[in-house]
Amino acid sequence: MHISVIIPTYKNTEVLIKNLKHNLPYLEGCEVIVVNDNPQSSIAQELDQFVQVKLIENTENKGFSGTVNMGVAQATHSFIMLLNDDVKLLNTAYQKALNHFKNDTSLFAVTFAQKEKSGAIVGKNAVYWSKGFVRHKAIKPDDMGKTAWAEGGSCIIDKEKFIKLHGFDELYSPFYWEDIDLSYRAWKNGYSVLFDPQILVEHHHETTISSHFDTNRIETIAYRNQLLFIWKNISSWELLLIHKLHLMKMIIRAIIKNDVTFLEGFLQAMKYLPTVISKHFQIPQKRKDYEILRSFIQ
Repeated sequence: MHISVIIPTYKNTEVLIKNLKHNLPYLEGCEVIVVNDNPQSSIAQELDQFVQVKLIENTENKGFSGTVNMGVAQATHSFIMLLNDDVKLLNTAYQKALNHFKNDTSLFAVTFAQKEKSGAIVGKNAVYWSKGFVRHKAIKPDDMGKTAWAEGGSCIIDKEKFIKLHGFDELYSPFYWEDIDLSYRAWKNGYSVLFDPQILVEHHHETTISSHFDTNRIETIAYRNQLLFIWKNISSWELLLIHKLHLMKMIIRAIIKNDVTFLEGFLQAMKYLPTVISKHFQIPQKRKDYEILRSFIQ
């Protein structure tokens, strides 16, 4: 099959076990690796019943990025399927992704359509530039085609390209923007990301995050990581100047309105500025920012 399945998990053992029982029949022939990111509690005993599953247990909490990177480091196959512990496979349609890679050597990843709790289908996305910031939004998932990023909980990635790009950046720990960052670097390096609506899984987004973090904390991390993404990845000096002007306006507005989550996110991002500047100059530049940011908006 040539696929290693990486399943990161954090304090979600009951759901993990339930979905392993459901998903494993569809994963015959795949290497399955579960990475436990809760160093305070082993799940080895619970996973004893799954003899085909390899378990890695982090000795320190690494967040989503570091946890997936740990799994990929142990993977032995050419393609990596990232599967959140709350994702249910509906069939073996994911195997079709391998044909996409055969037909396009520049393909970095294939991302899946996802059925939400409401029944809505999501998974195709755009990144774009607006009012000094990189922003993202969902786009109609009807047709197969390029998408801005491979969603970290339901996609298949070319392992060789993943390693070449140094995997997920742990700067974004514990969550948000890490999958957008990785795919943006892939686009900059001349690779592409494909959305295939015929590969459908069931995934109720944010159920795990919201059970462990309060709303203000989640918003602060989202603001912080959005800023880190821009400072790290945008190389156009024109766009960075526009960003600086809009950022100053937003800081002033946040002070006036006492928007604590934005201000805290900004201050947290500033702590990482030396690291971000160092990473900024390591980003490949085969495609320009304007080319990428304009390409998803029709």
